[in-house]
Amino acid sequence: MKLLEGKVAIITGAARGIGEAVALKFAEQGAHIAFSYVSDSSADKAAALVEKLNALGVKAKAYKSNAADYVACESFVNEVIAEFNQIDICVNNAGISKDNLLLRMTPEQWNDVIQVNLNSVFNMTKQVIKPMMKAKNGSIINMSSVIGEMGNAGQSSYAASKAGVIGFTKSIAKELGSRNVRCNAIAPGFVETDMTSYLNDGDGADKYKSLIPLGKFASGEDIANVCLFLASNLSSYVTGQTISACGGMNI
Repeated sequence: MKLLEGKVAIITGAARGIGEAVALKFAEQGAHIAFSYVSDSSADKAAALVEKLNALGVKAKAYKSNAADYVACESFVNEVIAEFNQIDICVNNAGISKDNLLLRMTPEQWNDVIQVNLNSVFNMTKQVIKPMMKAKNGSIINMSSVIGEMGNAGQSSYAASKAGVIGFTKSIAKELGSRNVRCNAIAPGFVETDMTSYLNDGDGADKYKSLIPLGKFASGEDIANVCLFLASNLSSYVTGQTISACGGMNI
């Protein structure tokens, strides 16, 4: 028996990186997948992912939708319910970074990061809890970051947005626990994705790896495995928690 057999998962920002790894991992375990991507430049990758997911024997559909836009999220979730009839798992994965020292940071840079990284989690969670509460079952997984726990110079907007995700997660877990809807967060450290390819520039990789007790960056699958645990009944008594998948960086 697969861990997510017959479940329906909705994932934001899944055309690449961690989101793509999560979609594939869930599909391998029997979940049907609805995922969003935000830009036209990701359309080909989204279509390719749908093919990969279908090849795993599950139903999959990509939606062009901006998680930072409340109305767009409302439409997205309504379309998914119409197409898939249910939502059992929501992974709030969409995120950006616009790093800068506070002295140089513009209000626009700050607001963009908060809008995409934090407000999107509100936008999506607000929509998916309705069918989950009705079914008295659901798992919401919010992608935070080890930076949200530790802070980092030059990343005040990113740290604030990801710390906000942790506080939001705890509050929703308390609100929805009585309806058997769980809400947890994952705090990855350095993950090898398109967004973090700069980590391998020059001798930067060795510097960053020296901060990690396990001595290596995470793969997308490393994070997807934690997502699978939180999405499945293996974590049926886990809610309101933040799992740090950071190789020990925050010790």
